[in-house]
Amino acid sequence: MREIAVIEAPSVLGLRPSGVQDLPVALLDAGLLDHPGMVRAGRVEAPEYDPRRDPGTGVLNPVGIARYSVRLADAVGAVLDGGRFPLVLGGDCSILLGNLLALRRRGRYGLLFLDGHTDFYQPSAEPTGEAASMELALATGRGPRPLTDLEGLRPLLRDEDAVAFGFRDSAESDAAGMQPLPPRLHAIGLDGVRAAGAQAAAREAVGRLTHDESAGYWVHLDADVLDDAVMPAVDYRLPGGLSWRELENVLATALADERAVGFDVTIFNPRLDTGGTIAARLTACLHRGLAARTRPADGGSIGGGTGWVRC
Repeated sequence: MREIAVIEAPSVLGLRPSGVQDLPVALLDAGLLDHPGMVRAGRVEAPEYDPRRDPGTGVLNPVGIARYSVRLADAVGAVLDGGRFPLVLGGDCSILLGNLLALRRRGRYGLLFLDGHTDFYQPSAEPTGEAASMELALATGRGPRPLTDLEGLRPLLRDEDAVAFGFRDSAESDAAGMQPLPPRLHAIGLDGVRAAGAQAAAREAVGRLTHDESAGYWVHLDADVLDDAVMPAVDYRLPGGLSWRELENVLATALADERAVGFDVTIFNPRLDTGGTIAARLTACLHRGLAARTRPADGGSIGGGTGWVRC
């Protein structure tokens, strides 16, 4: 099995400096690297945050996000070129653009989008201009060109190559005037996950992402896909969500497939986690989800180096 290379991406350019920038350190301190085959692969620092909404795009920090996405794509690409599996620790959800840019440079890939929100806002409907509420729309080519046409590769993701999974924000997003999800983008909301069962729903999603024309798929995890009762350490809370067991089953199913090429974790806010108990539980969840990627056929463990660079 390939090494899992951890890239720290503590950008809050698509949100605000609320504390999600501390996610990488919190999970590393909670023992994320205490797992076979997991190594550190670098840290990509974000440009300075600008709280002013850009009048041309209606988005916060559009230039910074575009530049950061290119640098993050370079870091993810280096991991892929080395034959390793990238695990990117955000930061806010706008880091998804850099991850997908790394894949788009290489061909056609899909996305399993695990999020309590669909994040398909257009700037006119997003109250504060946060790209972390728009990243799925931006990735599929909807929104201002500086963020949708990175390196002239618009779109980063075709509608039919994405599955939105576990969301529960339909009433809220409809009331806010968010544009609807396109018909070719497959959606399995929380009710659909529960109706099928988490593991079966994940298998359905993987099946849709592994068609003959796809080279593989990325997995994006926003911590707010979890039930608010067990994951209150997020900035935009919603009642309900997946249980820890359900999320572990989804991750294990999605990440066990060799066509999964990378994974990111976003939005967990350690400043809302008094005592670090949620960080420890999230780390355990990630270990269980990633176990299939680091379990060699002979039952032994995979060794690893450090490979540490600052990007």
